[in-house]
Amino acid sequence: MTVLDDVSFEVPAHGIAAVVGPNGSGKSTLLRLISGLLTPDSGSILIDGEAVADADARVGLVFQEPRLLPWRTALDNVAFPLELAGVPKAERHERAAALLELVGLTPFAKAYPHQLSGGMRQRAAIARALVRDPQILLLDEPFSALDALTRERFGGELLDIWQRTGTTILMVTHSIAEAVFLADDIIVLTSRPGRVAANIAVPLGRPRLADALDSAAFSRTAATIRAHLSGSPADLAAQEAAAAPVSDVLGRAGAPAYFDPFGGGTPR
Repeated sequence: MTVLDDVSFEVPAHGIAAVVGPNGSGKSTLLRLISGLLTPDSGSILIDGEAVADADARVGLVFQEPRLLPWRTALDNVAFPLELAGVPKAERHERAAALLELVGLTPFAKAYPHQLSGGMRQRAAIARALVRDPQILLLDEPFSALDALTRERFGGELLDIWQRTGTTILMVTHSIAEAVFLADDIIVLTSRPGRVAANIAVPLGRPRLADALDSAAFSRTAATIRAHLSGSPADLAAQEAAAAPVSDVLGRAGAPAYFDPFGGGTPR
């Protein structure tokens, strides 16, 4: 079954673009293709004119769940890609410490994932994705497990990280408001097979502050996105509700965050 069909767009260097679309439209598949984890059946994916191949080191990918290794500290989790690349311990720890400082986690460098809040774990995951200095950072609904207040704060933190690194960002989100607030351009996909229904420029300046959410330009852009999206109004409402869970993830800060690289459940 075809997941994506004739999808073509460009993301300007050092910009932020967002991908929105109905459930099953191929948004996560698109990120995996760009990262080199999947190979397209046809067409090509280029970074500065060079094709993406295998797990491309020019791309950092942050999944919906942080996927931190529970037996490693925050510092060692962030340093893990450098360890796999054969970087000496002192060098990789120095680089990981700098990234933890960038995302505001220096005081928690020796903490384990179960000792971090949901937002902290996601910041550690972003630091890990940035540790090899990629040209592009891919974010697959990075705020989906966070409550509404934490999501809003995390969005501001992401913009701060972006301004300090200059990394090109492409993110997938179900939240139209989130896409408009964070991105310069928004790619709207149709239902499966996903096609580009529109590529919408966001007419908001930077730095982008929270009061932009109340502007007329913000409302017009959000309305334009909704007009292009496939699906019934009920479908769109359900997707946006799912993108802003009301459960307080901070209340679960003590719950362990396990990851089994072979797809299993929590350790026994």
